Amino acid sequence: MSIFRGFIAIDITVTPQILTFEKEIAKTGADVKLVEPENIHITLKFLGDTDEKYIDDIEQSMKESVNGIKPFPITLRGTGVFPNQNYVKVIWVGINDAGHIEPIARAIDTSLAPLGFKKENRGFSPHLTIGRLKTARNKDTLLKIIEHYNTEEFTVQEVQSIVLKKSELTPKGPIYTTLREVRL
Repeated sequence: MSIFRGFIAIDITVTPQILTFEKEIAKTGADVKLVEPENIHITLKFLGDTDEKYIDDIEQSMKESVNGIKPFPITLRGTGVFPNQNYVKVIWVGINDAGHIEPIARAIDTSLAPLGFKKENRGFSPHLTIGRLKTARNKDTLLKIIEHYNTEEFTVQEVQSIVLKKSELTPKGPIYTTLREVRL
C-alpha cells in the first residue's frame, strides 16, 4: 500500500488581482513563503498521510457531501492574517459564499471520521491561504499591505466541483495532483 499526503479542496482560478497582491507582499521584504499561483485553493479538509486504499471511500464521502448542491458563486474579498496581527502565521484572502462551503466541509469531516481521519476541533472558516510568515522580519510593512487590501474584491467565481489532491513536498514547493474530482 502506498501513502500520500492528501487534502480535499475547491480549486480557485488565480486572477491578476491575486497576483498583484502576492507581488505587493513580495516587495515588502517580509519573510513570507507565498503560495504558488497554480496551488491556490480553498481547503475543505486536510487529510495528512493517507493510504491509497481509501481513495474510493474518500470520493464517496465527497459525493455524499455535495449531494443535491448546485454550482454556486463565491466572492474573494478582503484580506487578513491568522491567528492575529501580533503573531502572524498565515496571510489570507476572504471568501463570501452565502454559507455554502461550511456545510460541505462539515459533512466531509463527519463522514471521514470512521475511516480514522481526525475530526476538526475548531470551527471552519473558508479562506484562501496566500502565504505563510516564517519570521517577523518587515512584519509592519507587510501588515500595511494587508490592511490596504482588506476591502478589495479580487474576483467572483463559480464553484463547480470539489477535488481530492495529493501533495508532494519538494524543495521548490509542493506539487499538487488531482486524484479525484466530484462535480456539483
